[in-house]
Amino acid sequence: MESQQSSGAAGEGPIELTFITGNKKKLEEFLSIMEGTELATHYKVTNKEVNLDELQGDAEFIAKRKVKEAAKHVSTPAITEDVSLCFNALKGLPGPYIKCFLDKLGRQGLHNLLAAYEDKTAYAQCIYAYCESPDSEPQLFVGKCEGTIVAPRGENMFGWDPIFQPKGYDTTFAEMDLEEKNKISHRGKALEQFKAFLEAKANKRVKSE
Repeated sequence: MESQQSSGAAGEGPIELTFITGNKKKLEEFLSIMEGTELATHYKVTNKEVNLDELQGDAEFIAKRKVKEAAKHVSTPAITEDVSLCFNALKGLPGPYIKCFLDKLGRQGLHNLLAAYEDKTAYAQCIYAYCESPDSEPQLFVGKCEGTIVAPRGENMFGWDPIFQPKGYDTTFAEMDLEEKNKISHRGKALEQFKAFLEAKANKRVKSE
């Protein structure tokens, strides 16, 4: 895929990337890591909604297969994001299927899944996946946040935030302001790793010019 790998080559302007999502807020959140940094001058990120098959397997397997398939639908390197919520008492479930569980059970229903278990601990995981082209090996950036599943609390009713209380805090994600949450969240940690990767890629490109 020569056209994909040559996109953003030295002297041809910003490196173009496509975030595979129809959610504008996800794109805004991703772009926020570039604000006030040189990354904003090195990269041009757009989004595209692509209907991909629902895969089964562990989170890393799904992320790799998903971004590799996504790369077939765009003419630039592809980026995908996958989030899991893993209950330790349930050996990691719901995991990457959390969206389906949330849709069917709601927040209180998710909390009730652990009613019979003493162990209420869990971890949230976010994987950003990057694939240069359909023929390239995907690269994963994994962020985790340990915590506990609690009864729903908080005014920010985004997803399952109201039932996840991060370790070392007495507030749920839904009770935190966005800046505080991003410092400790699974998504924030994954984004920091991806940011470092993009910075290294940009620096390598500048040195080659």
